[in-house]
Amino acid sequence: MSTDREIERAASIIKESKAIVSLTGAGISTSAGIPDFRSPEEGLWQKDPSKMMLFTDVGFAADPKGFYEFGKELLPSFQGARPTLAHRFLARLEREGFGLGCVITQNIDGLHQRAGSKNVIEMHGGLSTGRCTGRTCSKEFTLEDILQKVEEELPPLCPQCRAVIRPNIVLFGEALPEEAYQRALESLKDCDLLLVMGSSLVVYPVADMPEVAMGNGAKLIIINLQPTQYNGRADVVINSSLDEAARKLVKALGTTL
Repeated sequence: MSTDREIERAASIIKESKAIVSLTGAGISTSAGIPDFRSPEEGLWQKDPSKMMLFTDVGFAADPKGFYEFGKELLPSFQGARPTLAHRFLARLEREGFGLGCVITQNIDGLHQRAGSKNVIEMHGGLSTGRCTGRTCSKEFTLEDILQKVEEELPPLCPQCRAVIRPNIVLFGEALPEEAYQRALESLKDCDLLLVMGSSLVVYPVADMPEVAMGNGAKLIIINLQPTQYNGRADVVINSSLDEAARKLVKALGTTL
């Protein structure tokens, strides 16, 4: 089946759906200049697996300075990023009454919110805020606060208790935020379509979410360059860039970006 026929089939399902949930991964932000972490050739962990250890709970605790040194290399990509066509497409589905109720994202870049999506569930937290890691200190920080501290010292330390400051992201080895996880599960129980965009569906427990949605009768559309474990069970699979797919879907749905 050609890509154009897949686009038309996906558009038809979207039009018929009343309660859509989208699940997004790193692939939706790569055209914004934010690097992927797991793609076979360009993923950061593929290029330098040792860096992945810095983004574990154990690695951060052992070497917070190394975490921030690597983070300083990555940060300009996040600061300069702008929402992609695919981000704007999802925001349009929400605004135009196509039934998109929420976006569940594995990303920490905040681009869905900047594109205009209102109901975003960040499964892995976000870069916009941080917190003191001291056991008895509850001081919170904005990204701007952290950036200022990084210029003064590495790792950045809390001015109140001198414990290390960390961004409010989920590191490998840590549990997902319980509130976000429960909100995501509730949305999946009620949806009639799960639209996966740019996720390899290999990181658990997020990788189980299509199973949850389909178990409750939802249809599944996957838009991703790489194959996923659910391709054989999806109603539609579109193997193309997300921006290209978004552009074609907008036209097929009779709307604009």
